[in-house]
Amino acid sequence: MATQQRPASSGRRGPSGAWSRLKTPPQDPLEAYGLPSKGETRLNDFKVQEVYYNRIVERYMKFCANAKNGDELDRHFATLSISGLAASKYASQPPASSTPTTLPPLSATKLNPSSSNAATPSIPSPELQLILSATRKLREAIVSSHRTDSFAQRCYVFIIRAAILARAWESYHPALLYLLRTIHPLTPLADSELKELVGYRVLDEACRIGDLGEAHKTRVAFSVRYGWKKDDCKLRRVDVVLRALVHDDWTTFWRMRRAVDGYQRRLMEWAEDGMRVHALKCLGRSYFSAERGYVERCTGTEWRELVRQGVGWELQSDGETVVIRRVKAKGIGGVGGSSGG
Repeated sequence: MATQQRPASSGRRGPSGAWSRLKTPPQDPLEAYGLPSKGETRLNDFKVQEVYYNRIVERYMKFCANAKNGDELDRHFATLSISGLAASKYASQPPASSTPTTLPPLSATKLNPSSSNAATPSIPSPELQLILSATRKLREAIVSSHRTDSFAQRCYVFIIRAAILARAWESYHPALLYLLRTIHPLTPLADSELKELVGYRVLDEACRIGDLGEAHKTRVAFSVRYGWKKDDCKLRRVDVVLRALVHDDWTTFWRMRRAVDGYQRRLMEWAEDGMRVHALKCLGRSYFSAERGYVERCTGTEWRELVRQGVGWELQSDGETVVIRRVKAKGIGGVGGSSGG
């Protein structure tokens, strides 16, 4: 009796399509592209850049809207600060038609003078890190595709403002230079925007880099080139801040910190530590004691924060008088003491 043999079968195919158990996990649209400097070429397409920009702006607006208040938003931006990398004498102390074109109102990003004293989150926001990483991809794509039209202009203005709020100088510094040196000569900015961005560059050179001469040179060069008046209101506050840094005038510096907008205030933060140390040295050499409120006004910081930073002065029991130094007692045989005979 012949035995039945099972027909030979080719390799079986596994389930495919909707029946597959190995589904590709959903990918974040902002992570769909790599860095153009690492070989990514899909972002060189102009239409792709515009769609990608719209997604970045949408996510950024949503991130800002989800913050409970301005202080919480400031703390999220503060966690991304890398001030220790800044080579500055001030920062050297320990430490389409529907396309949106602007950032949230500055009232939502105003920095409270005491917000820097509040506890900041220990872990940076992954969403904000992702947004800033996406802006870098878009910025590199615009450079690699040699795009200098109005879209590139809007993108760079957005990137600069967002990076300034995050104090990400490695993003806003090259973006400022490329916008002013390459894009603006071919696609001129509006006069008000140009003055705003020149002001950012002047403050960055003065406060972060610590080169007051270069900051003044930049201010004069643009004024001569475009015929700006010396007392132009758009740059008047920048001039006052620059003058305060030149003269180590901490009183004017703290006053201007309250008067400028959120972006300028972020740039001024690079010089705060150096100005505060200078004010403390002046107080230490001039007074034996002072009122607590006066010390706080001179340093632009609350007393508890000064103590946390290592100020060794003593606060009297009344809570209002700060003992800066004490008169040393003279010995019996010392100078001015009584002598025998």
